[in-house]
Amino acid sequence: MYPSINQLNIRPLALSYENWLKMLGKPLPERPNYSLENGTIQIGQVLGEFLGVPADTDEYYNQLFDYVTSTELNLRLLSEESLDKSINNAHFQSIQRVINITQEQKLSINRFTAFLDGEQLLLKSKVPVLHRKLREAMIATLELYADLESDGLKNHGLRRVLVDLVKWSINHLAPALNEADPLKEMPKFLWYGNVKKSHQYFLIYLINIGCDIVIFHPEGIDILAGMLKEPIFIHRFPNKVSPEPFPKEKRSRKTTVAYRASKEIETILNQEGSGLYKPWQLRDYIPSSLTLKTTYDELFIICKEIACIRPEFEVGNGQVKIPALFAKIHGVSKDRKEYWERLHSLSQLDNSILIRRLPITIPSHSDFRFHYRDAQGRDGSLCPDKIMQAHYWPYSFLPLGLQKGLASAIKRICEKPGLKPLPTESPEEVKIYLFTQAMFIPKNMIQLLERFDYSQEVPKCIVFNNETTGMLSRSDAALFLLLNQFGIDLVVYNPTGHNDIENYLDDNLYDSHWLEDVIFDLEYKEPYSFFKKGLFHGILKNLRGD
Repeated sequence: MYPSINQLNIRPLALSYENWLKMLGKPLPERPNYSLENGTIQIGQVLGEFLGVPADTDEYYNQLFDYVTSTELNLRLLSEESLDKSINNAHFQSIQRVINITQEQKLSINRFTAFLDGEQLLLKSKVPVLHRKLREAMIATLELYADLESDGLKNHGLRRVLVDLVKWSINHLAPALNEADPLKEMPKFLWYGNVKKSHQYFLIYLINIGCDIVIFHPEGIDILAGMLKEPIFIHRFPNKVSPEPFPKEKRSRKTTVAYRASKEIETILNQEGSGLYKPWQLRDYIPSSLTLKTTYDELFIICKEIACIRPEFEVGNGQVKIPALFAKIHGVSKDRKEYWERLHSLSQLDNSILIRRLPITIPSHSDFRFHYRDAQGRDGSLCPDKIMQAHYWPYSFLPLGLQKGLASAIKRICEKPGLKPLPTESPEEVKIYLFTQAMFIPKNMIQLLERFDYSQEVPKCIVFNNETTGMLSRSDAALFLLLNQFGIDLVVYNPTGHNDIENYLDDNLYDSHWLEDVIFDLEYKEPYSFFKKGLFHGILKNLRGD
């Protein structure tokens, strides 16, 4: 019967949280999308991601244990810890021969796959249609690799990925293929936890073959983001935790009814859009800003408001939109007392930085052109995951959520640069400049971002530029763009009314407020409390005889 089937088509099933497990347990002919006619068989594939964890983590891990031990589901576990990393030396040498050929001549994906087949590196199946599908799946996987990775098949990372694909195919896919039958059941795999690049391509290979794949990541990371042509079913649990080792046995600890109820109430109170947020609840969300347009008087009112009560604050789908302020204040008020009081009211808020000496940044002249291009995806835009995984990424010490937020902000400022180009600078060179400067954020600004709990008090950067202690630089303006994208409040004071940020940034990015007077060489006036404190310490010193 099999020789008459010459084509295997795969269609992902429409899933829900309520039906995915039932669908996974069904034989292929009983699933939607199944058909067999004119030598072509079409099967429905279960693809789903389960991100985060529910309130009861013990029950979550017990369910995972049940999934992979159930004889009815026949679901095989894959994870970084469970993968068999052994490989026959003959296979390793065969891979090296194919890689050497690729380096010497430019091969098409089809010819490259033919060489792999000739070296006996592709799995075979007793089912002819599956035998062909294995080759097609490898071609599709290599095409994706060539699209996503710089230099395609000549990328220096290809050997590592290929070695892993071959050994995991032999060690994990081959045993499952022995039982596979597209008329009844295809292999089923459960991936758990974190991934490296090779893991991602192995999962893509399994998906291309037609295997059922369900992915569980307790920290809520979408491990296949940007790698699939069509979206798949994703269920998000309310909480996110670091992955624990996959359970080797069921947990005996049982949660009480009261504990479960309290966790459910907490989840309801702190869910997206409720307006009630516990500390650091949004730490893994991607921040972006909406710059508010305000009057001069409104500026000092909104600046003191926490983020979640500002107009247009939004939370949803892993994103948090922060209403932020970006303003330039030219000149000085006639009422000097009010001028200083307002400036001090901003600079003395918690999580505020007052800058009185310029420039803020040390511009980098490193050549990041190739790094910038390597960080681009298939569509030509920057890929945050690629940025974070690069060897030059200097922020790997930060929590993962903050790293993602930073990488996403860098992507946005490069997509729509608000920086004015130099006379001989191309649009791409402006983007590369912004990308480069973003890798050299000053330590005090990084700490400002680290203290930012997105629903609570918005950090502020206040610049007092009286032009006697240095000038604002272009790299400072690049930093402002990044901070603004992240949702930080920015207020630039210039008592002279001269241009500073105007020389570098598009005028529509910030508000301009003109006051009545302009004053040159205006010295910064310390707040009264500062003098009071200094006087007190001076008296103490005199009393001690210091």
